[in-house]
Amino acid sequence: MATTPITTDKFDSIVSGSAKPVLVDFWASWCGPCRALGPVVEEISGELSDKLDVYKCNVDEEADLATRFRIVSIPTLILFKNGKPVHTMVGNMPKAELKKELEAYL
Repeated sequence: MATTPITTDKFDSIVSGSAKPVLVDFWASWCGPCRALGPVVEEISGELSDKLDVYKCNVDEEADLATRFRIVSIPTLILFKNGKPVHTMVGNMPKAELKKELEAYL
């Protein structure tokens, strides 16, 4: 399953309406660490698809969301449960580390 782009107008309904936790990857096309983390996020999306929904938010295209969640460094990953942010991770990281951090909340 590939990650799906998330937009400001659909954000609240997607995040609040999901039965599973939702991971949002805040990124930009010009960001080297974001490009490095992208394939890792895709793999996690596939491996944890039964426990987690994964979306990508381009901070250049969705500046309102970036502002709302105070995104100052990218990549930033935010895990939401029941519509609320429960865990934030900033920067590129190895897949094993990312998976371990996520699984603590799943």
